Amino acid sequence: MTDTATLYIVPTPIGNLDDISARAIRVLSEVNWIAAEDTRHSARLLQHFSIGTKTLSLHEHNEDKRTAMLCERLKGGESVALISDAGTPLISDPGFVLVRKCREQGIPVSALPGPCAAITALSASGLPTDKFAFEGFLPVKTQAREGVLSALLDRTFTTVYYEAPRRILDTVTDIQRVLGERHIVVAKELTKTFETYVSGNAQDVIDYLNADAAHQKGEFVVMIGPAKVNEQAIPSEAMSLLQTLCEYMPLKKAAAVVASHYDLKKNALYQAGLDAKA
Repeated sequence: MTDTATLYIVPTPIGNLDDISARAIRVLSEVNWIAAEDTRHSARLLQHFSIGTKTLSLHEHNEDKRTAMLCERLKGGESVALISDAGTPLISDPGFVLVRKCREQGIPVSALPGPCAAITALSASGLPTDKFAFEGFLPVKTQAREGVLSALLDRTFTTVYYEAPRRILDTVTDIQRVLGERHIVVAKELTKTFETYVSGNAQDVIDYLNADAAHQKGEFVVMIGPAKVNEQAIPSEAMSLLQTLCEYMPLKKAAAVVASHYDLKKNALYQAGLDAKA
């Protein structure tokens, strides 16, 4: 904690309460206010750690109004911690308006590191992590969802989405229809007793979801692997050089060298190298 009134961005556990940090507990205990997405939900966490700090709600329906009030409190010397229901605030959760306004008004903002479902799931997925995109939730309506998924047809890196239990089956069905046999990984119940990763094509995931009604419950992270590069489009001599260079340097660097030499796309060569190792 600093002597200057500060807005603290405080991640909270996504399932396992042991994942909260000592620093997060200290900040939550010492600030003047905790702005929570749902004060009733957060009350259980705060009670568990015997944190008696005053709370107020900050969610998508009142963020503009709360932001003005909290900025005044911060400028008046009262520190505030921002938390969401679970994970890191602002990552598909409220808080952007407040943080932006604090920055504009010169109010200090300090972010604590901590749990985030997207990063947790991705790190254990087995999909490429050197480059990825997190795109929040997919659209609710099928046509709009299919339009977004179509943009992944030629994407050469991993894409991560959140999905709600009531839409997970429809979403994976759309992935199958739009992306075919693309490798995907779906994670649920992260950090909890029944944490599950399902890896394969969309049909594998559909089979899992349909096998038991309980499989469609919980919060989901859906990760879509990169498109496979058509190795026929890469000259054989370029692939040969890539494989040779990989014996002496990392794939990423080898792909850059071959791309420069043959005037090819580095990402395509990198993905072709990954596919060749698979």
